[in-house]
Amino acid sequence: MANVKIPTPLRNLTKGAGEVEIEGANINTLIENLDKQYPGIKGRLLDESNNLRRFVNIYVNGDDVRFLKGLDTGVRDGDNVSIVPAIAGG
Repeated sequence: MANVKIPTPLRNLTKGAGEVEIEGANINTLIENLDKQYPGIKGRLLDESNNLRRFVNIYVNGDDVRFLKGLDTGVRDGDNVSIVPAIAGG
């Protein structure tokens, strides 16, 4: 199981939990399993084409999945997965 850090804006979907344990061989299956346990979260992470939303970043052990294999990035037991919404300001 991977430890998934949930950002504050999505915690209403995880009953307030800031961190959950989810199984998945890669980011895609991890998101599917996350959505089974916490319905609606997938729609906040992926767009209609099942691509990572533009303003959502996912990191595995500190590495941005966009620079790895995207949603096919592998996940192992004990990995730390962080969901980080991009913040814009000015």
